[in-house]
Amino acid sequence: MRRISTTLLSPLLATLALLAGPLQAAPDAQQLLAASDSIRNPDKPFALTTTLTEYRKGKQVDSSALAIYSRADAKSGQFRSLLRFVAPVRDTGKLMLKNGNELWFHDPASKGTIRISPQQRLLGQAANGDVVTVNLSLDYRAEYSGEESIQDGEKQTRASQKLNLTANNPEVTYHRIELWLDAGNQRPLKAKFYSESNRLLKTAYYRKYQNELGRERPTETVIIDGLDPNWVTVMRFSDYAWKDVPESWLQRDYLPRFKPELD
Repeated sequence: MRRISTTLLSPLLATLALLAGPLQAAPDAQQLLAASDSIRNPDKPFALTTTLTEYRKGKQVDSSALAIYSRADAKSGQFRSLLRFVAPVRDTGKLMLKNGNELWFHDPASKGTIRISPQQRLLGQAANGDVVTVNLSLDYRAEYSGEESIQDGEKQTRASQKLNLTANNPEVTYHRIELWLDAGNQRPLKAKFYSESNRLLKTAYYRKYQNELGRERPTETVIIDGLDPNWVTVMRFSDYAWKDVPESWLQRDYLPRFKPELD
């Protein structure tokens, strides 16, 4: 009887062992993405300075700086932002506004305000949509792709969790993103951005984490062109501060009346 029982149980035990793997649920991709958003973005209205520097074959060819004021919309949870150009001199005073999925550009010289595309290049490999604060978890559907060992922006080997992000609507900056998060703390480490035709547009590395507004956040993003690795744009984030961002600043009609001395 003991021999018969063992014979009958063996196939059953083997089947249960095969089923054990799938029964272990994969991490919730959307929750991982939301956790990485909270690392990149403060949870209250804030201001910072973003400096962009473009390099070709290791030599600086252009630079720009913007003062950015952001607050999350109470209904959608997505950020609304006002960006003021502070350098170079030729761009000083120009404004860019992100309100929902709309992006507006205002030039005080011409007194004109026009709608612009988030995909349009701002400087080097940085697009308009790259410099505004965004909660990716609201604009993209995330799928968990497993764990990988990668090199981060500091050339250190990291255990990471890879997410595949697909856009929820056509107005976002990128159609598809591959995102690698630190497996231990969900810090964003690396991302690849793709066009609708699935062409690699750029690769980004998030690095130089520092304590800013109560959390360790990346203070530098290195963006490498998808075709030419010698074309690099570095975005540096500094002067973080909690800031009461008035509702009026985030209205298109207010752009011609915005005064820098108010900030």
